[in-house]
Amino acid sequence: MTLNSFNALTDEARLVLANITGAASDLAVPSLRLGVTGLARAGKTVFITALVHNLLHGGRLPVFGAAAGGRLSGATLQPQPDDAVPRFEYESHVAALVHERVWPQSTRQVSELRLTLDFESAHFFSRKFGRGKIHIDLIDYPGEWLLDLPLLAKEFRDFSADALQLARAPNRSGLAAPYLEALAEIDPEAPENEQDAQTLAKAFKTYLAACRSDAHALSMLPPGRFLMPGDLDGSPALTFAPLDIPAGAQPARTGTLRAMMERRFESYKTHVIRPFFRDHFARLDRQIVLVDVLHAINAGPDALKDLEIALGEVLTSFRPGKRTWLSSVLTRRIDRILFAATKADHLNREDHDRLEAVLKHLVAGGIDYAEFRGAKVDVLAMAAVRATREATVRHRGEDLPAILGTPLPGERVNGDEYDGHTEIAMFPGDLPADPESLFSKRAGEYDPGDKALQFLRFRPPRLDTTAEGLTLSLPHIRLDRALEFLMGDRLA
Repeated sequence: MTLNSFNALTDEARLVLANITGAASDLAVPSLRLGVTGLARAGKTVFITALVHNLLHGGRLPVFGAAAGGRLSGATLQPQPDDAVPRFEYESHVAALVHERVWPQSTRQVSELRLTLDFESAHFFSRKFGRGKIHIDLIDYPGEWLLDLPLLAKEFRDFSADALQLARAPNRSGLAAPYLEALAEIDPEAPENEQDAQTLAKAFKTYLAACRSDAHALSMLPPGRFLMPGDLDGSPALTFAPLDIPAGAQPARTGTLRAMMERRFESYKTHVIRPFFRDHFARLDRQIVLVDVLHAINAGPDALKDLEIALGEVLTSFRPGKRTWLSSVLTRRIDRILFAATKADHLNREDHDRLEAVLKHLVAGGIDYAEFRGAKVDVLAMAAVRATREATVRHRGEDLPAILGTPLPGERVNGDEYDGHTEIAMFPGDLPADPESLFSKRAGEYDPGDKALQFLRFRPPRLDTTAEGLTLSLPHIRLDRALEFLMGDRLA
């Protein structure tokens, strides 16, 4: 038995014990663990904040059956069940959105929040047993960490080959040039040297950061912790980089740089990836994956293609399957997965179907994979917090659909830079009716600055207040539909 196989069996045994403990707790009040993830700037923090804010403050949720039918009688925040996991900072995020009108800080680590819902069953027989109650445990984690999970099945040489193939691709080779130059100067079979390891690791991390910048918006960036190291910053487990290992090379000799890098890669899997998988990811019941499709469209076809590959990698990491009593105890499965294209408020409503179509194209293979294994999958265009309003603008005798909003400071259109205080009306452009056209173009055939496809970033909205001085809940687009899919059946 290999070390990886042994570790996998050990993790599964620990998972079964954790699931049995959780099932016993659920006998009193059932719980649903909802994973919230997405790649950089997809809106994970905003989604959780808006979800909780609308449920706590009675937001307009016409498609969420329990709320629309008057069966949702209360929502309260409770202490979370996992004492070792940081609490999701809901209150500070609400303050940023409502009072400062700034978007909260992005997800940098795993965090958790428990929301308890009191409801009345929609079924007559169930209502005879009194009101129902369910704990919704919201697990927020960076999507980049998901891209690490496939590394568990790889050896260092496989990781190196895949990473270098990406680095040498035409759309990345320029960004990777300093790293590739440093790599060419180092002999993997030379004696191990900490300075060489740090030089390569730093160059590799700089290349990954350049790939993630707004201008390129690339998504395939494992190892995920390299861009958000947290308390592991500077540790040997995060001080390695891919090496150029010839095909058919013999196993690494002890004491060489290659052996050092292989050892640290295995430490990364042991101390970073496996605990995340075992303690968080493998315990999820349902999952929402938020995708910033418009950001990738702005950056061009290379970014879209890279996003498609990344989402495919993400989906192979899930453990989808039909929910049964036995599976919830032995091998927890994700029985519902929702893919949401965020920032739908940056488009006119007529384009929302087209945004969904682009996302469906991006995750088509993953949907087939999950549904084949018994999970339910849905795709929608949404805005957890709606930052714009729709309007009609008359231009040269023609009425054009437009959106009204306040661009973030520094956003630019046609050479004009905005200060973060000026509201504007703009026509963002139409997405193509055929999403395939966005993927079929080569980089030289598509101009990311094309005025026909120009998506700005807007400030959060100014919330209205009632005559009694009460602040209304955060406005949204289809947050209620997301809630109905993700938890509606558990409140029926």
